Amino acid sequence: MRISTKGRYGLRACLELASRFGEKAIQTSKIAKARDIPEKYLAQIVHNLKKAGLVKSSRGARGGYTLARSPSDIHVGEVVEALEGSLSPVECVEKPGSCARVPVCATRALWCQLSDSINKTLNSVTLEDLIKIEKEGKSPEQMYYI
Repeated sequence: MRISTKGRYGLRACLELASRFGEKAIQTSKIAKARDIPEKYLAQIVHNLKKAGLVKSSRGARGGYTLARSPSDIHVGEVVEALEGSLSPVECVEKPGSCARVPVCATRALWCQLSDSINKTLNSVTLEDLIKIEKEGKSPEQMYYI
């Protein structure tokens, strides 16, 4: 399983908004430049984040985007799920009725455990946690275990 560029860029965009939480709205062009995200792609991403209730938009000359909630109240799992959909490795984890082999499948428990681990990890980290790590200037190796 891989997180697509949509999920990775979306999380980076949310981190930019989190780093500016409480400030005025920021335009997508500034988010894109600050986080090295293609601006046209970012427009699609923030639309999905807005639909999921994670960001708010404002129109006008001073318009742009802000987080809908505090960075401490937004978990990474929410962002990733809003952009990627379900992170279950196989369909039967979320939809047991999708496979007739569920009652006898020896591997389903493994897939369920993997799905639980992914969700627990992503939902144990908030945007605020990641912003703190960024501010501390830690290397990726030091950030591995949050």
